[in-house]
Amino acid sequence: MKLAFVVTVVLMVLVAIGVVVVPLLRRGRQQGRPRSVFVVALLVIVAVPLITLGLYLKIGTPATLDGVAKQPPAINIDQALADLRAHLAQQPDDLQGWLLLAQTTTAMHQPSASRDAYDHVLKLDAGNTDAMVGWAEADAMLQPTHMIDERARQLLKQAVDKQPDNQRGLWLLGIGQFQQNQFADAAATWRQLQPLLQPGSAVANAVADQIKAADARSGDMSAQAPNAAAQVTSTDKPHGPALRVKVQLAPALSARVGRGDTLFIYARAPNGPPMPLAVTRMDADTLPVSVTLTDAMAMTPERSLSSVSKVFVGARISHSGQALAHPGDLEGDAGVVAVDATGPIHITIDKVH
Repeated sequence: MKLAFVVTVVLMVLVAIGVVVVPLLRRGRQQGRPRSVFVVALLVIVAVPLITLGLYLKIGTPATLDGVAKQPPAINIDQALADLRAHLAQQPDDLQGWLLLAQTTTAMHQPSASRDAYDHVLKLDAGNTDAMVGWAEADAMLQPTHMIDERARQLLKQAVDKQPDNQRGLWLLGIGQFQQNQFADAAATWRQLQPLLQPGSAVANAVADQIKAADARSGDMSAQAPNAAAQVTSTDKPHGPALRVKVQLAPALSARVGRGDTLFIYARAPNGPPMPLAVTRMDADTLPVSVTLTDAMAMTPERSLSSVSKVFVGARISHSGQALAHPGDLEGDAGVVAVDATGPIHITIDKVH
């Protein structure tokens, strides 16, 4: 407590005595009133402030008299990240530091920085399952169609082999298998995930729907001739939207399609993030092709066709086999359509990226 506060209290008591009590005492004596009345009044005037001060010291918060304590400065995340990166530049073998950087940049929606940080973790600890799953997820986020490519699938497979209850790893591995038309494998992977989920939850219901879709697709594929494997048509009745898309190649671009080229067909939110709400991948030499885009082809249950009312539907032929677009890739789209469209959606691939 500040000395000034105590001095102020004492001065206020003395002023009260001099300005109020003394004149009242003189006037009372002139009127013949007993001295004892004024003695009591004097005691009250002096005692009340002193008692109040004592109580405050006993049960109050004297520290507040010294001023409000300074609040700690707000954390500057950019500066914190810069400091962490500077630390890692000096100590590149700090595994936990790289993991912290990877997790922070993931939360900040910086997949490029996140993938790079997870890459450092894997160099230091090749068996780190968090880094395996994190790298695969960040890499998929960097792809225009968010396909889970070969290295990502290998890492996910290693992660779930080492940690069979890794829910995120199982979910993403199943998506990667589904994207590769490995429907039976995808259904098996998601069945491994099911017991780990809360029964009746939104995620559990979404996984159950995807298992049904994968089972149906697996049955369709087994009934088709081997050369018609890319004619992915679904006879299942999925819960939610089912966009029937027919893709053909413009004759003028037929000479630009080579053996091993990959066809991606996708739907994404017109004005949202680039992550597709549904995507499938197949060999380009099977064009023309028909597919049905459903919620089962989503990257996450929360971001599916059912989460929007309209989507942009497109197709692309990749010469590299990678989801990331490269110069020379062939593209086409049907523009924006309603997710509850029932008629076929026609796309002609007629542009060069």
